[in-house]
Amino acid sequence: MTINSFGKFAAASALGVALLLGTSVESSAQKTDEQRQQKQERKQQQQQAQQQQSQQKAERRQQRQQEQSQPAQQQQPQFEQRQRHADRNQGQQDQAQQQRQFEQEQQQRQAERNQRQQNQQQQDQNLQQQRQQQKAERKRQNQQSAAAEQQRQQQAGRQWSNNDQRGSRDQQGGRQWSNNDQRGSRDQQWQGRQRDEQFQQQRLERYRQQQQQQQRLDWQRRQLLERERRIAQLRYQQRYWDRLRQDQYRRQSWQYTYAPPQYRYYRAGRYYEANQYAADLLRQAVRNGYEEGVRAGLSDREDRWRNSYQDSFGYEDASAGYNGYYVDLAEYQYYFREGFRRGYEDGYNGQYRYGTYSNGVFSLLGNVLGAILELQPYRY
Repeated sequence: MTINSFGKFAAASALGVALLLGTSVESSAQKTDEQRQQKQERKQQQQQAQQQQSQQKAERRQQRQQEQSQPAQQQQPQFEQRQRHADRNQGQQDQAQQQRQFEQEQQQRQAERNQRQQNQQQQDQNLQQQRQQQKAERKRQNQQSAAAEQQRQQQAGRQWSNNDQRGSRDQQGGRQWSNNDQRGSRDQQWQGRQRDEQFQQQRLERYRQQQQQQQRLDWQRRQLLERERRIAQLRYQQRYWDRLRQDQYRRQSWQYTYAPPQYRYYRAGRYYEANQYAADLLRQAVRNGYEEGVRAGLSDREDRWRNSYQDSFGYEDASAGYNGYYVDLAEYQYYFREGFRRGYEDGYNGQYRYGTYSNGVFSLLGNVLGAILELQPYRY
């Protein structure tokens, strides 16, 4: 009995333990499922929380970006406005700088113009003074030339009177008048040659002085013509000066030849004597003056300058073609200017009243030449 009881008790105990274990296992499994489910729920909650946080972060980030972009968009017009304002200020500064530079340049140009005007006025005054001095010098030379010519003619007249008296005494004394006449003729030629050679040296000296003065005047007149932009007249003056240089070269080969007077001409209230060489030179003076006058008149007409033949360098100089022999420079210049004045009128007006033009040559009419220089045969 005891054994059976114990066996039953043991079986009941084992069953109880099994039930307890089963209950415990079931309870443990149930707890495990609950825990698993709770973990999943917590995990989902964490994921949802993370998602919400991420979404909130994204929203905050987007909001910050919007906040950042919105001030930038608001600041963009202000930046552009400041930039335009700065550009405008820079432009005004540049314009002000340019205006100051322009005013400085204007002042500098005005100062230069004033200086040029002062220099021009000074040069014009110097030129005017030189012209007055040259006129006074020409007047003095004319007076000297007239006095020298008068003295020469008085000496010639006394010589002829002495020869006539000698011839009369020879005839009254019954001498051989033909021999005395030949001797008187030889003496007269010798004395005339001596006087002409002496006058010739004086002529050359006056001519050299005149050329030195004209060289200074030539440079000043060139400056004046350049300022006045008289290009054609400037070319004419250069051409005229080249002709004077050619005359100097030709003068080296010229030789003086004595010849007795054969003509006389009337000027300034008195008569003058001239041999054949002097007469030819005076005729050439009128022709040269006419040719140079035409060219000077054409030049002023081309430059559209006023009619003023006295302002031409050729008229002031009036020595082109002069060889320094037989007539005084003042005599040559007088007849040169008579031809020049008429030639200038023809050239400036474009109407040839006093001469002709053919193949580049300007020629004075013969009747005009005869009216200017009235040569008469000399009667002893």
